[in-house]
Amino acid sequence: MTALEAVATYLPEHRVPIEELAGELDLTEMQVRLFRRFHRLSDVCRAPGTTPLDLLLAAASKLDELPAVRHRVRYVLWARTFPVVVPYPLNPLDTMCRLLGLDHAVAFTVTHHACATGLLAIDVAGRLLAGAPPDSLALVVAGEKAFTYDARVVPETSVFGEGSSACLIRHDGPRDRLLAYAASQRGDFDDEVTTDIGRFQDDYQESLMATIRTAVERAGLALDDIGLMLPHNVNIVAWQRLCRRIGYPIDRVLLDNVPLTAHVFCADAFVNYQTARARGLLRPGDRYLVAAAGAGRGATFSAMVFEH
Repeated sequence: MTALEAVATYLPEHRVPIEELAGELDLTEMQVRLFRRFHRLSDVCRAPGTTPLDLLLAAASKLDELPAVRHRVRYVLWARTFPVVVPYPLNPLDTMCRLLGLDHAVAFTVTHHACATGLLAIDVAGRLLAGAPPDSLALVVAGEKAFTYDARVVPETSVFGEGSSACLIRHDGPRDRLLAYAASQRGDFDDEVTTDIGRFQDDYQESLMATIRTAVERAGLALDDIGLMLPHNVNIVAWQRLCRRIGYPIDRVLLDNVPLTAHVFCADAFVNYQTARARGLLRPGDRYLVAAAGAGRGATFSAMVFEH
């Protein structure tokens, strides 16, 4: 059973108020007020002068367990929102592996689920480890730059921040065991985030709710059994609406990072996990759910249920 061995994250200290991004994001004064007052997005993490490689190394270097077990890391996966983030022939993943002494590992990028790719990478890593020697590990990293307009803002919905995460995965373990995974892909949303945002927002709630319910059912649980929900940090109002519709207490959804970081691409799940651990919100045996949605060439809605 796939389990999380260790998690580390990096969030730059530099924060930019949403008002200061109005120019580069082409936001009107009304849109800025919408983001701050309605969606509760106030500050955005930015790491000026850094590269994708810098971001990945910043998180991976905080994995205190890695130096002692690097020889056991068989796979390295970079979970990415965008298919292309650097010009050819740059390869941040290859360089990161070389600098961390992971040249022996099979390294590749996973991009197919946009911002939900972090969960896909955990699932892929678990499947690969199922056929590997028992002590094998996989390293899943996430982190991207807000380098283009499309990589900086989701129209009327959210703003992207910069940061990164690194997670060691094992095939089986005593805690943070993966109980169930569900993912729903909607090809009919191809490019509609920019051409028909209204239709996407209308169907977003139903699709994410259905995926959450599927994951909970596959885990053999009821929604009431989920002690904590770790969301993607798109905005607060979307989660308030979803919780009202599924009857889940909003105070059991960890939303505190949304105003402080904005949407950190595929790293949101790991950032929220770190916050939950630091605040003592997860006790041994607790079941928690991680949810994410990604939009690009179609839309993906994903959910994972874990036992701490």
